[in-house]
Amino acid sequence: MLDPLYLETRQLRLNPIGAAELLRYRDLVTEVFELFSDAETLHFIPEKKLNHLAEADQWLKAAILSAHSGRNVIHLITEKNSGRLIGVVDLIPPAVAREHYHLGQYPFFIEFYLKAEYKGKTLMSKLLPKILLALETQGIPKVAAVVNRRNHAASKLLAKCGFQYRQPFDVLQDFYEFTQVA
Repeated sequence: MLDPLYLETRQLRLNPIGAAELLRYRDLVTEVFELFSDAETLHFIPEKKLNHLAEADQWLKAAILSAHSGRNVIHLITEKNSGRLIGVVDLIPPAVAREHYHLGQYPFFIEFYLKAEYKGKTLMSKLLPKILLALETQGIPKVAAVVNRRNHAASKLLAKCGFQYRQPFDVLQDFYEFTQVA
């Protein structure tokens, strides 16, 4: 089972949904809606779009239940100064990946979403290596990501952080894999 991550950079904090977030649940629902309803943020993944606050509420409840049932762990990326949600990192264990993908091997998968206004500011290039190191510390040396092949920024970020292109995943996406070097 994956232990939740608690990481910081100079500007950002990454943590699972915890008591502090539950105390501001209504605000967090609004922030989740802002993240997952923005067309620019979801340019390459429009199927993730939320259309109503009620959908954001359901998304947040599902994230909490998934974490507590040992499935995937949603981590919130917040700005340290304001405490506002600016992104999400979802860590998906092999058993859950097996439910959604047909692969030969099932590593942990990582998905990340960042508000459009924060893209291009190298925030994820500072955070992703810390995430990978924390996963390796937990004995998880192999992590995969699936990226829309037109999302050049995400592909460059993955390459910069040590992910290798492996193969096409489907007609729109490519499969990348990161393996820690011992």
